[in-house]
Amino acid sequence: MTLPRNYSVKGTTGSGKSTFAAELARRLDLPYVELDALFWGPNWTEPTKEAFCVRVREAMAAAPDGWVIDGNYDSRLGDIVIGAADVIIWLDLPLHVKTYRLWGRTLGRIRGDVELWNGNRETWRNVFLNRQSLFVWMIQTHRRHHREWPEKFGADPRFVRLRSDAEISAWMAGLTEDSNHKTPP
Repeated sequence: MTLPRNYSVKGTTGSGKSTFAAELARRLDLPYVELDALFWGPNWTEPTKEAFCVRVREAMAAAPDGWVIDGNYDSRLGDIVIGAADVIIWLDLPLHVKTYRLWGRTLGRIRGDVELWNGNRETWRNVFLNRQSLFVWMIQTHRRHHREWPEKFGADPRFVRLRSDAEISAWMAGLTEDSNHKTPP
């Protein structure tokens, strides 16, 4: 059996989606697509739903032999990514782990003045002092995903739920040509 070719990596802010997805793409020699990079315009502007869907479809079409896409955005994309995915991976780490990681990542980005997408940078103000705080968003989405995703994806044979760094490492270590990637080894 050959490896699946289209992977959707999901999880809340701080779960390690981008790191995991980039490594998975590297190991499988597939293009890596970060939905945040396709979504956020200059000055944190958001595209219309239609424009975002076009960008994502174009990225998928540019990778006919397979892709690894990280991000959620289901409310804007509908079934575009999920419907085409061979494997749907949910990085479902504990909230305290994600909080710790988000804190470290955010501090590093602010101190280093790191450009994220299209000239956007995290600042103390946009991370902590507004209604769309990353930390508030992480807590809200953590709760929502735990409420909705087990029912939405639980019976889907493509679904893989990884709940710890050990499970993530084991799953990555199990990547072989005869593996179906459905459960951690």
